[in-house]
Amino acid sequence: MSHDCSLPQFVNGVYGFDARGVAKRFRHAAIFGALAALMPGETMRFCNDHDPIPLLNQINQHFGDNVTIEYVARNPGEIVIDFKVVA
Repeated sequence: MSHDCSLPQFVNGVYGFDARGVAKRFRHAAIFGALAALMPGETMRFCNDHDPIPLLNQINQHFGDNVTIEYVARNPGEIVIDFKVVA
C-alpha cells in the first residue's frame, strides 16, 4: 500500500503526522502532544523513515489500551502507522 505523507490529510477522523519534518529533539514530545490532543475515535496517521520500536513501547507504557497501533505500511524508508484513540 502506498501513502504520500507529504500531502496533508484529514479524512474521517484521521489526522496526518509526518515525523520526518520535526526536529529530532522535539519528535517524541510532539508525537505525545498530538496523541493527547486526539478525541476518542480519532486517528493519527504517523509517517516516518524508520520503524520507531522504542517509541511504540513508550506509547504503550504511557497510553496503555487507550491507543491502538496498526501498521499501514512497513517498507524500508516508508513506515506508516495509525494510532487510534479508543474510549
